[in-house]
Amino acid sequence: MHILQLKHTKLKKEELEKLLLKYNISLNQLPRIKITDPALPPDCSISDVVKIEGVIDNEKRIYFRVVTI
Repeated sequence: MHILQLKHTKLKKEELEKLLLKYNISLNQLPRIKITDPALPPDCSISDVVKIEGVIDNEKRIYFRVVTI
C-alpha cells in the first residue's frame, strides 16, 4: 500500500446489511469499483462491498463501492 492510498477494507455480511438498511438502498445503487483496481484487498471478489476511508482536507471521509467486472 502506498502512503497516499486510501484505506480499503472489505465489509462483512452483517456490516453490509446494516449499511443497506441505514441508507435504505440496494446493492445496485452503490457506486462501483473494478475488480482489477490495485487498491482492493486481495480477498475481494465480485459483488463484495469495500469501505474506503481517508482524510481529505483534514476531514475523515468514508466511501462505499461494490466490486464489479
